[in-house]
Amino acid sequence: MRTISQVAELTGISIRTLQYYDEIGLLKPSELTQSGYRLYNDEALQKLQQILFFKELGFKLKDIREILEKPDFDRIAAFKKQKELLLLKRNRTDRLIQLLGRLEKGEQCMSFKEFDLSDYIIALEDFKSNQTEEIIKYWGSIENYDLFIQKIKDDETNLAKIAIKQFGSVEKYTEAMKYNLEHFAEIMEKQLSEEAKEIAKQSDILYGQLTSDLSEDVASPRIQSVVHELLQFIQKNSTSISLGKPYINVLIDTYSNDYIKRVTDSKYEKGASDYIVKAFRYYSENSTPENN
Repeated sequence: MRTISQVAELTGISIRTLQYYDEIGLLKPSELTQSGYRLYNDEALQKLQQILFFKELGFKLKDIREILEKPDFDRIAAFKKQKELLLLKRNRTDRLIQLLGRLEKGEQCMSFKEFDLSDYIIALEDFKSNQTEEIIKYWGSIENYDLFIQKIKDDETNLAKIAIKQFGSVEKYTEAMKYNLEHFAEIMEKQLSEEAKEIAKQSDILYGQLTSDLSEDVASPRIQSVVHELLQFIQKNSTSISLGKPYINVLIDTYSNDYIKRVTDSKYEKGASDYIVKAFRYYSENSTPENN
């Protein structure tokens, strides 16, 4: 057991603050001495640790108390979530420090806050916690979804620029994405029309043929015939594949992406994505210009 003075010395929290936590029911002492002095055991200190983490993340005391009082509160799960959020906070702080360094040198830099996608990333993490079945259904696995989130984190600034260009601000983009997450299943069902399902089915068949034997030389007539048929199929059924350069190069870039590689390899077999890239690249380098 520790006295309130010892807890204050250990944590750096004032005695008055600990008394206030007791008054509002946030952190009650484990025992009271006959003289009325507060005593705290290890369990109380662990609870105080949770409170401090939540405070660091900007939670209000009232909200912290409600969270801790929930019957299904999971201390370990809370630590994991707090760690994720603190890492986001640290990353934002690191970028702010970098920005200040540039400003110190006299560089003209746009406002940092304009490119902060942390609210959207938090919404994606919440979606993972609450919609596991939907994630596995449409992403294939939780691991694939985690790679998707990591890709957004790694390319946050560029994505924010696109968001601002398309939606006017990061805030509007985030609100739109939150709406999409709240209505995810409904939106996905609408998108997967019968025609879209048939296109996806045919695409899967062609990619299945392309990756049926990864030991086959990508230069073989059979493989290159499948590549040609696949590229013609994609060009016919896609309205946004160009992106300002030959669409086969876009596909090569796509299947070279770590996230796409992971998804493709899990769908077909390990090495499938690299094989597709090699087959596309051979086709690009050896076919006539009109086929590209």
